[in-house]
Amino acid sequence: MPLLSWLVFSPLAGLLLILVLPRQKEGLARAVALATSLVPLGLSVSLLRRFDPGFWSKAAGNGLQLVEHRVWIRAFHIEYFLGVDGISISMVLLTTVITTIAILASFDVQKHARAFFALVLLLETGMLGTFLALDFFLFFVFWELMLLPMYFLIGLWGGPRREYAALKFFLYTLLGSVLMLLAMIALYHASSPTTLVDGSAAPHSFDLTKLAHDPALAQAAAVFGLDFRHTVFVLLFLAFAVKIPTVPLHTWLPDAHVEAPTGISVILAGVLLKMGIYGLLRISLPILPEATRWAAPAMAALGVISILYGALCAFSQRDLKRLVAYSSVSHMGYCLLGVSALTEIAAQGAMVQLFNHGTITAMLFLSVGVLYDRAHTRELDAFGGVAARMPSYALFFGICFMASLGLPGLSGFIGEVLVFLGAFPVFPALTLAAAVAIVLTAAYHLWALQRVLLGRWNQERYPDGFADLSVRELITLFPLAAIVVVLGVYPAPLITLSASAVHTLITRVVSGGP
Repeated sequence: MPLLSWLVFSPLAGLLLILVLPRQKEGLARAVALATSLVPLGLSVSLLRRFDPGFWSKAAGNGLQLVEHRVWIRAFHIEYFLGVDGISISMVLLTTVITTIAILASFDVQKHARAFFALVLLLETGMLGTFLALDFFLFFVFWELMLLPMYFLIGLWGGPRREYAALKFFLYTLLGSVLMLLAMIALYHASSPTTLVDGSAAPHSFDLTKLAHDPALAQAAAVFGLDFRHTVFVLLFLAFAVKIPTVPLHTWLPDAHVEAPTGISVILAGVLLKMGIYGLLRISLPILPEATRWAAPAMAALGVISILYGALCAFSQRDLKRLVAYSSVSHMGYCLLGVSALTEIAAQGAMVQLFNHGTITAMLFLSVGVLYDRAHTRELDAFGGVAARMPSYALFFGICFMASLGLPGLSGFIGEVLVFLGAFPVFPALTLAAAVAIVLTAAYHLWALQRVLLGRWNQERYPDGFADLSVRELITLFPLAAIVVVLGVYPAPLITLSASAVHTLITRVVSGGP
């Protein structure tokens, strides 16, 4: 069975079913979307069971598994090429888990529910395809497929400034897509003649696995007097930096998060922000190793700037959701620093941080959404004493905030520690500067936690109090909390998934060859 194709396109079956539902069956769309999301979730679990972390294909020279490879558009030498390895397996799992939880968290959507859940399922196909595509053109198609659903999900179901936030998200992401398109075209025309999977000849290739071992790229002509590899790397980095998001290309993120519905914020922070780092690991590093070494100090500096800037901005926020949004800018900076160090430990830390930040930040936005549903405000000054009125909520709120600040024993700790261990020998000054953010991160997380959970209850504003977590809210928060605790105590399974792939990738980049 073509497991990866079923995994990628199974959400579209639910989308079609939702679209044919009559208008008076809006409520049924929720059940169909949730049931549909369980299919790729189950398939991803099956994928995990079949995945061999230590697998290496001597014939193909890579660690790809469950490969599906055939010619797609022969006239332009484009192939349908899917595969999974240690770089993508954890991202696939994260996507299916987060999407299911986001759909369940969105059951309170009333306006145009059919369209809402249909767009979420379309978005899931785009996300899964991006993580599994190994043909650059196919990767770009899936990357672009995510743009329109997210634009409409923010612009139609968001907050008061939803049109502004959606347009800003669209323009920033489109700018990155244009730069990626230019880089893709340049790599294609600079690549060597090759043979497609069916044996037919092709003058150039979009195959990412072939581009990663193509000596012709090193001899490509300069672009406007600039080194070809360096120019293409900068184009790709800017495209991925928008998604990471790296300062100064981050300004779309706080607005998008604040205006997006809770479930969409969960997907945006839990999955979409990971695609920038994933793009660097999948495309930039293996295809352009020399340019990666050239750009590494600048990338590390931008990562540290993002860490400190995000932490300082989060510390100054009075809107709880905006605080969490800026914390994502800071935490994704650790991932960029880990990738830039070009050591196995740091890169492994970046991979671990990608997954763990996805679960933690999803839990954070769910927690903010619970409060907003009851208080209809996110202003920190409006809260206090919530722990006494909502003890179950306080437990989950405390877990996700403590995990986000990097408390040992919770999953947010191990990724940051690995990044510091791996980056310090390479960039000691930058790593020490990044370590300063640990204090800032603890400060704004504890400050927010204290303002919300402790203190005196605002009896005048909320005389009837707040109801504790509902069954649906418990179901959304408990799996994430379990993952945060289990991977905090025993992160070995997550590290094992990507260890072999990270070793191979970093060895290639450092050595400059296959």
